[in-house]
Amino acid sequence: MAPDQLKALFDGQGETALRWRASPASERVTRIKRLLAAIRSRRDELLQAAASDFNRPAAEVRLTELVAVTHEAKLAIRKTASWMRPRHRATTLVGFGTSAAVRPEARGRSLIISPWNYPYSLSFGPLISALAAGCPVVLKPSELTPHHSGAIARIVKEVFAPTEVVVVEGDATVAGALCELPFDHIFFTGSTAIGKRVMAAAARNLSSVTLELGGKSPVIVDSSADLDQAAKVIMAAKFINNGQTCIAPDHLYVEESVRTAFIGRCMSWLSRAYGDTVEEQKANPNLARVVTARHTERLAALLEEAVAAGAQVLTGGVVEKEARFIAPTLLANVPPNIALMQEEIFGPILPIIGYTSLDTVLASILAAPKPLALYVWTRRAAVADRVVTTTSSGGACVNHCLIQFAHGNVPFGGVNASGLGSAHGPWGFAAFSHERAIVTSRIMIADKLLPPYTRLKQRLISLLER
Repeated sequence: MAPDQLKALFDGQGETALRWRASPASERVTRIKRLLAAIRSRRDELLQAAASDFNRPAAEVRLTELVAVTHEAKLAIRKTASWMRPRHRATTLVGFGTSAAVRPEARGRSLIISPWNYPYSLSFGPLISALAAGCPVVLKPSELTPHHSGAIARIVKEVFAPTEVVVVEGDATVAGALCELPFDHIFFTGSTAIGKRVMAAAARNLSSVTLELGGKSPVIVDSSADLDQAAKVIMAAKFINNGQTCIAPDHLYVEESVRTAFIGRCMSWLSRAYGDTVEEQKANPNLARVVTARHTERLAALLEEAVAAGAQVLTGGVVEKEARFIAPTLLANVPPNIALMQEEIFGPILPIIGYTSLDTVLASILAAPKPLALYVWTRRAAVADRVVTTTSSGGACVNHCLIQFAHGNVPFGGVNASGLGSAHGPWGFAAFSHERAIVTSRIMIADKLLPPYTRLKQRLISLLER
């Protein structure tokens, strides 16, 4: 789509932004209900699109995407009216004679750029937040999953006029051109590198941004952990969506005294879940594929470099580039200075690192950019508290993985390199809202402090200083 066409879509939403800003909760809820109904009516189409793009299992799409979207919509339907209410604030001494409130106000025309790995939840989730806040949206899904994007576009077209919500398909140049437009808010989900470009473009128009990025999310398993439970949940969290999850475990620290036993449990779970042989894994309907040939090449190169540098393949390690297949892979003895340990992996490869000192693990985590997620498995409350207190991450789980995204009643977002701002529920509503201070004068006393500054007025100022 040409820049002038994009500009026309942007301009066409101007009147809607003004009208929707004043819209009552009932209208906003109706829009969300219509969107949810359309998503539900096209469920089979959405599942088929997911299978077509990279062989995503239907049950996995339902669990990780459609359930999340449904819960986000239902929460917004119940809570939008309360989120919209002005919040009254107590009067201060300086504000004596006034009343004050904070009123959420729709930011206005918004751009949502969603990624390819969870296209439905990361497109419709922010869209629901924008609708609750009263913002029209231009939605740009990823070109890497064209069947997903087409299905999203058909749903949006069924429910909304282009002057309200419109899907724009296209490559990175289209996303770049959209970011040059003076949107009131940009909500981007993707890599840290692209997030920096989005933020730089937004700065030229002083557009506010929410950036949901990524990073190398570490996992710590100490000797007190329930090894059976930890192995099952960590392996599932890593290899769901074939490792292509922004909050997936990226690398795993295991206390040496239980490392061998833990690895054995991990390999047993992988065998039960996906099969013993490569042929069984390739035929397994529960294992997605790498999204594109280019991403497969990148992961293969990371794996090849790791093995050449001395990493030990515990299981997996098989790559079939034409099929975009990489077997679920566990590695040991991975050198710390190779690309696999420096870049977000975003695929079905998990380095396992033994440790004897928690201090060393925490120092390693602190030396790296702040991750989107951090996971610790332990039965020792003091250890869990120390890990969480010492480190910083977008979110953290103790004896669980991924649940922070699905929870619904906690904010989801990163910090520094892993993101800016939060999503979900009231935090998603806040992302698309400006908190506007409204102060109303009831008794005018400020004029008693205006020039000329007499001795009496200076005594009043001294009183306020104290």
